[in-house]
Amino acid sequence: MPRYEITIEKDACDGIFACLTRDPRFVEGEDGLATIDPDADPIYDCEGEVTDTERRVVATFDDDRIDEARQAAVACPTDAIVVEEVSE
Repeated sequence: MPRYEITIEKDACDGIFACLTRDPRFVEGEDGLATIDPDADPIYDCEGEVTDTERRVVATFDDDRIDEARQAAVACPTDAIVVEEVSE
């Protein structure tokens, strides 16, 4: 399975939340912007490492759901989300 990283740039996020409909791991954060919560998906028991700072959210996963993350990135009208495969 690919190991991949999802990055949300908070400066670019406008809180439109098109990503939430593509991947249930994306949720609204306390600041009104998109963030990632691996426990938010009611169907999959998902594990991932998430770092949420003032400037960005970075989450790393090693499951088979990279396509869902990519769909969320494509749906973002402000291009605030980047999904990249990363090495071990």
